[in-house]
Amino acid sequence: MTRPPWEVADVIRRAGNRFIERYRESLTWAQMKVLTAIERCRTAALGGHRDQCVRCGYQAISYNSCRNRHCPKCQTNAREKWLRARQQELLPVGYFHLVFSVPHALVPLMWQNQRVLFTLLFEASAATLLEVASDPKHLGAEIGFLSILHTWGQTLQRHPHVHCVVPGGGLSPDHAQWASSRSHFFLPVKVLSRVFRGKFVAGLRRGFRQKKLSFHGACLPLSNEKAFTALLRTLFRKDWVVYAKPPFGGPEHVLQYLARYTHRVAISNHRIVDVNDAHVTFRWKDYAHHSKRRTMSLTHEEFLRRFLRHVLPKGFPRIRYFGFLANRRRAESLSQCRTLLAHVPPVPPTDFATDPDLWCCPCCQGPMRVIERLTAAQILREESKQVCILDSS
Repeated sequence: MTRPPWEVADVIRRAGNRFIERYRESLTWAQMKVLTAIERCRTAALGGHRDQCVRCGYQAISYNSCRNRHCPKCQTNAREKWLRARQQELLPVGYFHLVFSVPHALVPLMWQNQRVLFTLLFEASAATLLEVASDPKHLGAEIGFLSILHTWGQTLQRHPHVHCVVPGGGLSPDHAQWASSRSHFFLPVKVLSRVFRGKFVAGLRRGFRQKKLSFHGACLPLSNEKAFTALLRTLFRKDWVVYAKPPFGGPEHVLQYLARYTHRVAISNHRIVDVNDAHVTFRWKDYAHHSKRRTMSLTHEEFLRRFLRHVLPKGFPRIRYFGFLANRRRAESLSQCRTLLAHVPPVPPTDFATDPDLWCCPCCQGPMRVIERLTAAQILREESKQVCILDSS
């Protein structure tokens, strides 16, 4: 993939200080850290390393990455490592993709209680899938799946939703058989929607009674029990959206999908079309009009404000596993699933080209390896030497 002409870092360099001065009182420590990390990522400020080709001896200096999970440039390596681990867990069955969303009326309250209500979104959607799948009227099996939290829409507005990737089947109640789902149908979305709504609203009511929710600004009236109960009644009258996308097919399609979804941030650098002295212009898909591609221009400050809305609380996991894929039982359950499906897991690749921490020599395509770690001061001295050599020539 070619390097994008503009990056989120360019916006921060142009308007970051002005943005911080204006919003300093409302910015969290995590948001400030993200701004600093993205601005310094892959620059001399973070130091670097000298790499050498093991074949031809070519040398080059590379800057260090910030490794912040909200940085658009730092997700490739993390994604590739994660995908290689998931490749060993894929089963020889079709896979399904479901999306759980909440009504727009809940969004302000969720942003005031991110850790509590994002967790509830994970737990309510997972409990819904596990409960409906275990019902003998539907699949009658214990399923396993991973869930991925996204908090944004195409224009960087707040849109919390969970993507669930589910193998098409599960373990029978006695774990003696594999129960397969139909090839083009997993579970009824209307049933999922009703159960999900009930579990989420019950979680909201429980959180209010246990005083786990905070109310500020426009949400302050909801601190009154009658007002909060009225909100819950309104939510229960609405149809909640559970969307089932077309099934993936085989496991190879699952990895292609996961490569696009798992380690995404609110906006990738490749979507940014232009950054001038006043505005940022980026591409977006208008899903309300058949995914038509459009462009939008925002001021620097509005762009950064929307971008930073999607910085998650410190340590909050964005990818979680449930059912027989839950962390504590995954190894044992997967082994049992493979036995029932007569499936041998793939052998992990060992070729250097599959290691995202290595890159290829531009001269002979051999593997480049780190031979020396460099501080920021050392890199600046190296760059000064190069400038002097060019000037003298």
